[in-house]
Amino acid sequence: MKAKKLGELAKTIRSKNAGVNKITFDIIFRDRATYEAVKLSRAITRASMAALYGIGQERISDFVEYDPGLAIKFTIFRRAPSGSAGDGDIFGAQQYAPLLDVPVMLRTTHP
Repeated sequence: MKAKKLGELAKTIRSKNAGVNKITFDIIFRDRATYEAVKLSRAITRASMAALYGIGQERISDFVEYDPGLAIKFTIFRRAPSGSAGDGDIFGAQQYAPLLDVPVMLRTTHP
């Protein structure tokens, strides 16, 4: 097996508001082979994303492996509504950064 960072494998990794109380994350791949390899690795799951963001799994409202779009998408409930006191990212656009360094163990055909 070979480890790569998710940021090296994905075409797009982004976060954005999904209403005032949620932030949604998109991880989109260039090709089916890479998408399937990442899915097979189980590096990106509801549980792993909850652990990465230090939240309970109940704060993840949706988690989808969207095969037609070669994408993994998940949405979390915000700690506080967008734009409220203490909200450091009104648009939710800066929350994707921890995803870039997620290690993904890829299966290889060679040792």
